[in-house]
Amino acid sequence: MRMGYVLDVVQTQKLIMTPELRQAIAILQFSSLELGTYVEQQLQENPLLEIGEDFESENIEGQSLAESEIKEEDKEKERENEYDIDWQDYFQDSSDLGMTRSEMCREQNDYSYENYISIAPNLMEYLMRQLGLVKCTERNRVIAEYIIGNINDHGYLSYSINEIAKQVGASISEVLDALKIVQTFDPPGVGARSLQECLLLQLKYLNLDDDLLVCVVVESYLSDLADGKYNRIAQVLGVSVQEVQRVADLLKTLDPKPGRNFSSLSDNRYIVPDIVLNKVDGEYEIITNDNSVPRLTINNTYRAVLGQSKGDSRTKKFVENKLNAAAWLIKSIEQRRLTLYKVTKCLIELQRDFLDYGVKHLKPLNLKTVADIVGLHESTVSRATSNKYIQTPLGVFEMKYFFSSGLSSIEGSAVSAESIKKTLQEIVDGEDTKTPLNDQQIADMFNTRGVKISRRTVAKYRDEMNIPPIRKRKRY
Repeated sequence: MRMGYVLDVVQTQKLIMTPELRQAIAILQFSSLELGTYVEQQLQENPLLEIGEDFESENIEGQSLAESEIKEEDKEKERENEYDIDWQDYFQDSSDLGMTRSEMCREQNDYSYENYISIAPNLMEYLMRQLGLVKCTERNRVIAEYIIGNINDHGYLSYSINEIAKQVGASISEVLDALKIVQTFDPPGVGARSLQECLLLQLKYLNLDDDLLVCVVVESYLSDLADGKYNRIAQVLGVSVQEVQRVADLLKTLDPKPGRNFSSLSDNRYIVPDIVLNKVDGEYEIITNDNSVPRLTINNTYRAVLGQSKGDSRTKKFVENKLNAAAWLIKSIEQRRLTLYKVTKCLIELQRDFLDYGVKHLKPLNLKTVADIVGLHESTVSRATSNKYIQTPLGVFEMKYFFSSGLSSIEGSAVSAESIKKTLQEIVDGEDTKTPLNDQQIADMFNTRGVKISRRTVAKYRDEMNIPPIRKRKRY
């Protein structure tokens, strides 16, 4: 077989991802806050972009109108009070009764901005404040500060006693003494090294540590208690099942993570909806939330450079590239807005019963159905609905929430998974706690209501909703 090189001309079609196309896809995926940040970055990088005058004038006019209204109100109040007697000061002046003004104003509280805080203290700051109020030796204070610094966000001590003793150069007994001081702080259970110790500290704080049954269950049978094996614990300890049930109810009132109620840097999470739905006269009005995205225009000064016959070719080339980038960015943002509007309008038409009557009326829906109606690709609909939130009269939902899998009913219609979960929760809430329903009984109840569902599907939905199994729901 003879081998050689052959030169052929072949015509093929390929989809090439240009930088502009990548930018348009990224803009479609951005949420409102992310798009606002991206636009601010582009304003700094591209000199041809500028904020539209209408966007600036709205803010300036809004501020000026508010300021003028306030000034007019102040002037009217001054005119009204020009000839009025300050009766409040007159009656507070009791000098003629033998009381000075300072004595009358002594009980008045003066408030300042220092009385208010914008950020709640985190766990470490809260514990350090309590340590400053404790009377102890300087050595114990230093070790206690190191212990507080190694308490995690859940309130547990993350280092062992031996490691702390090695780091601070102290004996194990000194570290234990300092740890006992920290464990007396609020919240109860802080500084524990295990779940058992955390619960015992809280029992001690509530003066319930003299209950021997509770302490024994916490120390030795906590895993069996979590699995709902009340009969086994009762047989081993020689007590009634009702006593074990009492212990379980008591332990459920305790906090297994005492430090989680304190703020951290990542606690403040705010959702800004990308779409706002307002129901007006029985119809839903779609509003795209673009308040955080400034309206962009192209700077006419730089655009005039391209019209000049004379000039540096490199400068013209630079301005031309930036002009194309600016125009494409404005076009991509407008395309994103139109795509969101189309998809939202389609979701309203398909899920109208959900918006009117609640979660139980949510219908099964997939991306392909919406894509066929809107005339877009499934990937485009997926990008348009990812990381987006929609504000409805029922509350704020993620747009992906409108897409739900489902099961078929006996009549042939489809029922969404969210609707089944809502019904499942209602069934569990209404069951007899002494004889709770198992998964097969719940499946039979669904079948009598016309919904075909298997026992495995019931167990799957129950696990997703964090509903415990039958032995953990049973009450004695």
